[in-house]
Amino acid sequence: MIPKYVSELFDLPSDGQESENTVPENEAPATAADPVPEKAAQEAPNPAAPAEKSDAPQASGETSDKAKPYMVLARKYRPLTFKDLVGQEALVQTLTNAIKADRIHHAYVLTGIRGIGKTTTARILAKALNCENGPSTTWDDDDKQCKAIAEGRHVDVLEFDAASHTGVDDVRSLFEGVGYQPVQGRYKIYIIDEVHMLSRQAFNALLKTLEEPPAHVKFIFATTEVNKIPVTVLSRCQRFDLKRISVSDLSGHFTSICEQEGIKIEPAAVSAISRAADGSARDGLSLLDQAIALSGGAEISEKLVS
Repeated sequence: MIPKYVSELFDLPSDGQESENTVPENEAPATAADPVPEKAAQEAPNPAAPAEKSDAPQASGETSDKAKPYMVLARKYRPLTFKDLVGQEALVQTLTNAIKADRIHHAYVLTGIRGIGKTTTARILAKALNCENGPSTTWDDDDKQCKAIAEGRHVDVLEFDAASHTGVDDVRSLFEGVGYQPVQGRYKIYIIDEVHMLSRQAFNALLKTLEEPPAHVKFIFATTEVNKIPVTVLSRCQRFDLKRISVSDLSGHFTSICEQEGIKIEPAAVSAISRAADGSARDGLSLLDQAIALSGGAEISEKLVS
């Protein structure tokens, strides 16, 4: 028996009185199997129903399928064929004649200042040698071999940066597969950029392969300092000196790009950028990129770039 003052203090049921929360002896407690009240069933979400489409904007981390990342002009308008090369007529004529006559050398050295097309020319030459109907100076836009080379995923066209891999072990590792036949293309082509950065020991390791190269292997070296390449290596290669691109050629090139991009620019501004480029197409396109950003969509004037 619970004293009256205790039941009043704690709001406990007195003897003979049932609590509201007390389950009668003859009534079983509710279980999960009991039916849900009608109102609660209406309010409960239906898991089988399709989710409502949200009108909220996408998070900043999500990108639309149609959105394309920005690409600098130098990459967007990089030449893809011989006819796209600017200001290197002698080089283009010599290489196209050699390909047509099937007089293709086993090793080439492309030298010149920065940004005039050395690496680009090497890739174009690789396309010409490995295109599906080649060797040829022209190819279709949908050529699988050329597309793979342009995208840097061709298994038989290997690009090597000698500026960051200068040692003899790097060269030996690169040339481990020289003796094997190409897997996908006609030739196995090694493009070595900044070749003058190789160590003397690395050049010595390279020399043996250059002396007796397999028929299915071609080498293309690019450098800005040809005087640092040993004479023993140069004497085994065909050398091409890429010249500085003239102001008139650069002006025509930049004007064409502005037209394709829908950019308004004064002819005097184009000439000023071409002179400041000092013969380098890449430097000029970098200046043009800056001028476009500075103009804010307005016409680019000579005053703006001077």
